[in-house]
Amino acid sequence: MKKKIQILVVALMIIVTFAGCGKKDSPNTLTVLNYGKYLEPKVLEQFEEETGIKVEYEEYITPENMYTKFKAGAIDYDLICTSDYMIEKLIQEQEVAEMDFDKIPLSENLDPAYFDFSKSFDPENKYTLPYFFGTVGILYNRELVDESKANSWDILWDEEYAGKIIMADSVRDSFMVAQKRLGYSLNTTDETELREAQQLLIQQKPLVYSYLVDEAQDEMIAENAAMAVVYSGEAGLALEYNDKLAFSVPEEGSNMWIDCWLIPKRARHTENAEKFLNFLCRKDIAMQNFDYVYYATPNVKVKEALDPELQENSTIFPPPEILENCEVLKSLDDEATMKYNLYWKEIKSAD
Repeated sequence: MKKKIQILVVALMIIVTFAGCGKKDSPNTLTVLNYGKYLEPKVLEQFEEETGIKVEYEEYITPENMYTKFKAGAIDYDLICTSDYMIEKLIQEQEVAEMDFDKIPLSENLDPAYFDFSKSFDPENKYTLPYFFGTVGILYNRELVDESKANSWDILWDEEYAGKIIMADSVRDSFMVAQKRLGYSLNTTDETELREAQQLLIQQKPLVYSYLVDEAQDEMIAENAAMAVVYSGEAGLALEYNDKLAFSVPEEGSNMWIDCWLIPKRARHTENAEKFLNFLCRKDIAMQNFDYVYYATPNVKVKEALDPELQENSTIFPPPEILENCEVLKSLDDEATMKYNLYWKEIKSAD
């Protein structure tokens, strides 16, 4: 499959003027909030051409960024894509509307197994539509790294690779690495365990080349680092561009994540949101999206149409034995969230 290396546009795609900025709200619009580089731009254009609905599209970097934007209340988003633990938080806060799946008939194209995964944060499958899923692991350069050590999180603390390690610029993802190395749950709220994980990350900091999210993939393709903590989809795309790279989900376990779409209760254009979700579930559209994002898709029609070699790619589609050793991130209460954020700030400010 041909692809271009996507470059993160930090300025983000904020298209047209939102309601509340002096212009009357139009019923023929759809306001979407999604991760960066997480939807094929041509898909937006095609939806607009087919339906006449203008998409006002905005991107964010981390679930925490999304939460801040959403809770600020300046924009009434009609549709949001985000991750498991943040979805759980929004459901608990009664911010999410129930989905009418009768109005999203092509949702039948999605594998029921991923609705089962979603029950960890949406127990009755009432609020969310699965979008992409995967794992977190280590993307490494086989010419720079001892492959026999790449199956453990320990390698991220190996002084041999000082200045060549990229960590995730994300509080939950970076803490997950330290927690799993210590043998703890990635959802722990135990004070002692959190402090141990924090001290590990502070100890590691002098070895870190940079803390990144989307840019890690490009840095590894360019061979500017020896290894990086990345999402499996980023790794899969990077492997397409540099055959020196490999991906490992460490034996201590990791995060199995699933991103879903939700419709906020304050949405103004619910019918347009349902049309867009149904559009995304269409085989040809879902295939374009998969080719662009390159994460594991729950769309059965798409997976069945892929080359057998790609269907069996364990980086993109992690096998059961890897997933069995992974945990899904859970929502934290306010006290635990404050602790994680405080400890992360202390890590980032440590000398």
